Amino acid sequence: MSGSLFGNTLKVMTYGESHGPAIGCVIDNVPAGIDLCEEDFVYYMDKRKPQRNTDTPRKESDTVKIMSGVFKGKTTGTPVSLMIVNENVHSSDYDNIKDLYRPGHADFSFDAKFGIRDHRGGGRSSGRETAVRVAAGVLARKITERIGIEIISEYSPVPDIPELDSMGGTVKITAKNVPAGLGEPVFGKLDAELAKAFMSVGAVKAVEIGDGKAVSSALGSVNNDEFTNVDGKITTKTNHAGGILGGISNGNDIIVTASIKPVPSILLPQNTVDKNGNECEMQIKGRHDKYLPPRIAPVLEAMTALVLADAIMTNMTSRIEYFDRVYNK
Repeated sequence: MSGSLFGNTLKVMTYGESHGPAIGCVIDNVPAGIDLCEEDFVYYMDKRKPQRNTDTPRKESDTVKIMSGVFKGKTTGTPVSLMIVNENVHSSDYDNIKDLYRPGHADFSFDAKFGIRDHRGGGRSSGRETAVRVAAGVLARKITERIGIEIISEYSPVPDIPELDSMGGTVKITAKNVPAGLGEPVFGKLDAELAKAFMSVGAVKAVEIGDGKAVSSALGSVNNDEFTNVDGKITTKTNHAGGILGGISNGNDIIVTASIKPVPSILLPQNTVDKNGNECEMQIKGRHDKYLPPRIAPVLEAMTALVLADAIMTNMTSRIEYFDRVYNK
């Protein structure tokens, strides 16, 4: 089963549940010689931590432990294993709803697929899993930053949220200095890989590349990015395509916008059914976010880094002269 595996050349498998002993990931095909230490993870893990009054009060140190694949501060070319211990779990908060299907959650879907589920905080379907994606993204950035790629995020402002409720928003990711030529022309399109990566984050319900859905009402004469020559470099006058043409990067900024749904765990009473189909009313307890975009932003930065690092490594086989540069010196 590959439901927990991501990537084509640079492969990432995540593991663990929200209220289990730990969460983590194993990253395979990591090039040897990358400088990596546990301190490298602190900045990006801190970006994902709760920091606002709309964020969950659950506090975790999110200390990343390197379990394998690094020796004397450098990757060895073997799988890199990263682990984060869950330190602050309140599993009893979920005992009163363990047989109920929470609206907007994956409870019913998990039962339908597996016939069993971890009701503690959603188990594997919890947003807690995204912490290890941020950790994996730190390693991916070691590859993307090596060739000058910069990945930044913006999110919609925190709104006024009605008491006991939640709201959705947007996150925009921009990848600058991406070289032209990354991505595959058919099923491995770079925009398709980014869309898949973004949609694999549970809170993301829509993904737009460049102008996104606005192209449905645009004129071709406006939407086309006309080419020009600036100081000997071929570029385009506009970037409606969001840096990707024919599934392959064109050298412009790659722009991806994600629509984030409201957090489904709200404190208001809701109608549902139990596992036997009996209708009932429920009220969720526990510690939950009310507005996700600020905490989703570093996750989507990480997923962008993973996609681009994977595309860079895969692209090394696209021309025979690349082999010559390494083996026919």
